[in-house]
Amino acid sequence: MSLVRLLGFRTLVCGCVIGRYREVATSREVSYVEEKGSGCELHGHRRNHTIAQDRVATPAVPFAAKAF
Repeated sequence: MSLVRLLGFRTLVCGCVIGRYREVATSREVSYVEEKGSGCELHGHRRNHTIAQDRVATPAVPFAAKAF
């Protein structure tokens, strides 16, 4: 387990909420499915699992919060 810093959240078209984080030690960005949308049928969107940036659908709402 590594220490991460929150960069922000966004809601995808399917209803899933994705959280973006940066690992403090390596500066690598990681995206997690925070909450699965009730109507989402995508198997790759599993709660508390990482998701590749190329598999993230176009967001309906841009990132709501940004860390400084």
